[in-house]
Amino acid sequence: DVSLPIAPAEDNRMQFLKPKEDDVGTKPKTLNQKPEVPKKMEINLFQGKNVKSLESDEKPSTSVPVMGNQVKHEKSEEDFAFDEPPFKKIKSTTCPEGKPVKNLGGNKVKEEFEMNWDIVQALSEITNVEPWVCANLIRLFQEENTIPFIARYRKELINNLEADALREVQQTLEELRTVAKKTHTMIQKLKKEGKLSGCLLTALLNCRTLEELDHVSAPYKTGSKGTKAQRAKQLGLEPAALSLLQNPMELNLFSYIRPNTKGLSTIQEVEAGVQHILADIFAKDKDTLDFIRKLCQQRYICIQSALAKVSSKSGNEKDIDKFQLYHEFSCNIKNIQHHQILAINRGENLKILTVKVNIPDGVKNEFCWWCVNERWRPKQFLKPELMRILRNSVEDAYKRLIYPLLCREFRSKLTSDAEKESVMMFGRNLRQLLLTSPVRGRTLMGVDPGYKHGCKLAIISPTSQILHTDVVYLHSGQGFREAEKIKRLLLQYNCSTVVIGNGTACRETEAYFADLIMKKYFAPLDVVY
Repeated sequence: DVSLPIAPAEDNRMQFLKPKEDDVGTKPKTLNQKPEVPKKMEINLFQGKNVKSLESDEKPSTSVPVMGNQVKHEKSEEDFAFDEPPFKKIKSTTCPEGKPVKNLGGNKVKEEFEMNWDIVQALSEITNVEPWVCANLIRLFQEENTIPFIARYRKELINNLEADALREVQQTLEELRTVAKKTHTMIQKLKKEGKLSGCLLTALLNCRTLEELDHVSAPYKTGSKGTKAQRAKQLGLEPAALSLLQNPMELNLFSYIRPNTKGLSTIQEVEAGVQHILADIFAKDKDTLDFIRKLCQQRYICIQSALAKVSSKSGNEKDIDKFQLYHEFSCNIKNIQHHQILAINRGENLKILTVKVNIPDGVKNEFCWWCVNERWRPKQFLKPELMRILRNSVEDAYKRLIYPLLCREFRSKLTSDAEKESVMMFGRNLRQLLLTSPVRGRTLMGVDPGYKHGCKLAIISPTSQILHTDVVYLHSGQGFREAEKIKRLLLQYNCSTVVIGNGTACRETEAYFADLIMKKYFAPLDVVY
């Protein structure tokens, strides 16, 4: 009788296969229609088939007994072979604790929105985590496993990463997915408007951050009325602007005047239009932006907050007093504290404070000089009136486009740093709270019991400092050997109080210590638990 040797495996097997039944289709039904097959045989056939259909790389078997055995040895791979969330069960022999399991299905991950970069590679580069770990993590997050669960029970899939590192990977993954999603929305929009060219598509698909995406797509965004530059381009002033930079000798702005067209009726309007187009070109040029960013890093840039004019009339007195410190506040953005940023943002949201980033005039002057004389230096000699247009364009670009962009960048960076720091701060405070000693004025040894991964020890000083951490295996038949180690630690730190946690193996651990204390094993220390 073939079914006898595998009888114990049968219940488990059926349990694992349940979620798959709908995928396999009608197999079980057709099998169930043949009453003359004995019940146990029919289950084996079904399992053999199911395993086959999923692990089709092995050669098809011919007879039922072989299938039976196969069911047996493939069970060990079940942990990782399927796409369902792994069932919680004792780890099988294929992955003893701590051995990384790399083959959860290769490093290729199907993403909803395809980009030119591979999400696993990108994630790995940004977070410095091995690619196979990233691939496994993406799968685990897709199956809606939580971070505490992954950190505790899927250690071999993630190479024993800490929960903090997992959280960072998860955050980065979210960010990358947001970029991909926004990029694809942008591509659809540009396709509709008929502005999508091959090189633009490549540039969009190469973006890895929202900033890059903004940068690439900025020239193609359409406002309600369009930007000033777009309106000037519609009036046909773009060639004039470009020739001012390339060959200004042949440029005659008077030829662009159309007396009865709004925006082109006078020379001043034509100049203004050209200026808007130039300003737009300057503000979207990567080198120009990099230069001003570098300049800003070297200079003293401060963030200022003041009491809003409106709030002083209508606002709630109590709220206004809360922000007393920030009524006349100014601080260098390099030195400002995280809590100050968060406070200023709160005040601004409540409309009690007005906030501005103050970039010194020196930056503006140097930037304008650099633009006119280096980056956008005309190819030929400029007539004074054209030079004036160029200078005005640079100033306009700075004031209207680049300065607000810089302010937004500084503010958002400060805010995101402050938010990260506040979470870290919370963590540090909580850690101190959890380290507060339950028994005052004594050195303690805490024991977190466990069978397979051993009992974890920590020795804590009366002032909540961690003096020593260790792992001992008390319940795997080597308890007597570990007793020596525990005694040595207790004597070394002069510790006579043992605190035993509850949970798996806590009764056995308690019995173990009670036994040693009864035998006065730790003498001369009088140990209690």
